[in-house]
Amino acid sequence: MKHELTRAKPRALLVLPCLLALQGCYDTPAQPPDLSPGNWADDYDRFMAAQLVDRTEAGVATGERGAVTVAYNGLAARAGLEALKQGGGAIDAALTAALAQVALTAGAPISYFGIMSLVYYDAGTDSVHTMNAEWNTVLGEDDPLTIPGGIDMSSPDGMYGTEVGGRTALVGGFMKGVGAAHERFGRLPWAEIFKPAIHVAENGFPVSEKVAGYWTLRAPDLARLPETHATFLKDDGSPYMEGDVFAQPALAATLRAVAEQGTDYMYRGPWAEKAVAAVQADGGRMAVEDLAAYEVLWQEPLVAELGGGYTVYTNPPPNAGGVALIEAQRLATASGLVDDGHWTESADALRKALDITRNFMLDFLPPETLTALFGPDFTPEQRATPEHAEAFWAIMEAGLPFGMWAPATPGHSDDVVAIDADGNIAAITHSINAVLWGKTAIVVDGITIGDPASFQQQQIARLEPGARLPAPTETGILFHDGRPLLGFASMGSGLHHRTFQALLGVMHFGQTVDEAINTPDFFYPNTDPVTFQLTFRVPAGGFPREVLDGTGYAYEELDPWEARLAGEGLWVAVSRDPETGELRAASHNRNNSAAVAW
Repeated sequence: MKHELTRAKPRALLVLPCLLALQGCYDTPAQPPDLSPGNWADDYDRFMAAQLVDRTEAGVATGERGAVTVAYNGLAARAGLEALKQGGGAIDAALTAALAQVALTAGAPISYFGIMSLVYYDAGTDSVHTMNAEWNTVLGEDDPLTIPGGIDMSSPDGMYGTEVGGRTALVGGFMKGVGAAHERFGRLPWAEIFKPAIHVAENGFPVSEKVAGYWTLRAPDLARLPETHATFLKDDGSPYMEGDVFAQPALAATLRAVAEQGTDYMYRGPWAEKAVAAVQADGGRMAVEDLAAYEVLWQEPLVAELGGGYTVYTNPPPNAGGVALIEAQRLATASGLVDDGHWTESADALRKALDITRNFMLDFLPPETLTALFGPDFTPEQRATPEHAEAFWAIMEAGLPFGMWAPATPGHSDDVVAIDADGNIAAITHSINAVLWGKTAIVVDGITIGDPASFQQQQIARLEPGARLPAPTETGILFHDGRPLLGFASMGSGLHHRTFQALLGVMHFGQTVDEAINTPDFFYPNTDPVTFQLTFRVPAGGFPREVLDGTGYAYEELDPWEARLAGEGLWVAVSRDPETGELRAASHNRNNSAAVAW
């Protein structure tokens, strides 16, 4: 079979995701839609209580009319399902869930001023669409290499950021993306998709042990600015603790304004002016023109045939994750990885998988370095071809001059995927792209502004001011024999590694989406700050010791509950049986996620 990388073309009459929703309109609601949680109060209370419980296995749900899965915050999935039940489509469900997720996490790992990547399958026209609502750089930033801050992985405190400054803020497209996606594919009234998030913000949510840890770790940073102090700390200045109820009245007011006035409230109206003033007060160069000029990018997806009848549709450049996703799957084929068996049972397969996913580092190297190492054809387009994979694997076997593994020694983002009964699929990844609010910890009327520029100075310096910054999100829809099989989304620092493993599990080892999630996984590696050698990390007890030792690489076994800040990747998906139409949704297996269906 010829393998090609192409732009998607509509195919008439084809029947068919750190959020996935599937849903259709089997029944038209007798009453106008009203997603207010009071109308589904019993489930609201039950799912809110479940927010405090972390899973040890993936959440699984099956149905025929619709399904939603999320990486975090199961209540958000239930909110998305309500959108489906009241006549909404996949995009309504996905957006409702995504909006609720931010409120349920106090804007720490995700933000309404963060970023969004969307892959959407429109069953009516048999076409796949992608939307890029990722970071824009700042028009007035003419010296990005001097942007302060960084992440120092050599110290516990340094991993949360090293320096504050308004120049670390970028222009986020999340809310602009919500508006654009709803305008193009939404069925429910605009204001309806905000109701669950507004309810959470007004009435509060109980703080779990994990979320209380966010406050404890960030307490000094949250106390730095008066508005942040008033929003996220108690009257006596202490952080919220496990069991406390955290309400966000300022956020509720802002969300209500956006629901009433549209996204211009944030990008051209009062919130934009306040946000710019707050950033500039900390030395930032963002201006109101930056927000007013922001536009989402609707693009044809990248499409790659991966063998065995499988084809993946994902985000094209300037997003960087889609190319990395395809390149990794091509390298798995070129290396013969699958022929060695599953990497939880074969040291050879694990070694190859680790080597392949190590290439996430390529996107952090300057273009001139890549050209010097691999030649002038090392472009995003070329990286996604099978010919590149064959040549690149030969180079890798000879030894790469970067990212070497340490030898063995003796002895936030969130995701939503939704599918509806009509076959529409929406897969969303969204993120604040900062560590728990960010070191600068700016909040404006309840909406958090992170510090994503504090560790991306080199990448920003390669772009013209105001340009779209490539993001590593890996979101997509997998087809089999020409028919949509599943939508997926990934998040976390190890999202590339997790997506690579899960897709191989589905395509080559016959796993269901939940089996692919529950299979022991390896994480983003740890880097020694002095030698730059890599040590791979796995959940304790997941891999046979002889397989780990057999790689010859140094490794760490981690308690699963340490995974969030230790390089874990999260992958969620909803599959649809092409013959029976049965939906199978699966959520993450190490937190308060949920999958729901009907």
